[in-house]
Amino acid sequence: MELKKPYQGGFIGDAHYFALRVYIEDTDLGGVVYHANYLRFLERARSDMLRASGIDHRAAIERGEGVYAVTEARIKYLKPARLDDELIVVTRLEEVRRISCVIAQKILRNDELVADAVVKIAFLTPEGRPRRQPPQWLEKFERIQGQADARPET
Repeated sequence: MELKKPYQGGFIGDAHYFALRVYIEDTDLGGVVYHANYLRFLERARSDMLRASGIDHRAAIERGEGVYAVTEARIKYLKPARLDDELIVVTRLEEVRRISCVIAQKILRNDELVADAVVKIAFLTPEGRPRRQPPQWLEKFERIQGQADARPET
């Protein structure tokens, strides 16, 4: 384990796995994760998925190519996550279009489903207008989706 580098998740088949621990800053006074923090967990996992896919989101922003923005998010809170829980966020690309992607995400504690979400993201210009995703990114997403046969049970 390399202690001087941030944690990175990874792919198993077409699913990206991102582990995290619930810290005190994530919880309310009762030690239960505050509802908005689940969205933060999901965002971290999606950002890590892009990085693990070989997409340099920061470079695209700096070059003025564009940025992903969430256009829709639906989340079902099924079980409370609590202080010190070890969670896994499982992320899958469900649908890839020229401008947008639909992403399914699950937050698990062991094998127990804590939250289930569907997030739609769109690629936007620096001015906030929809723009086609870079073709090389679409190719990467298609390769990931092609790994569905190696999908483990979640």
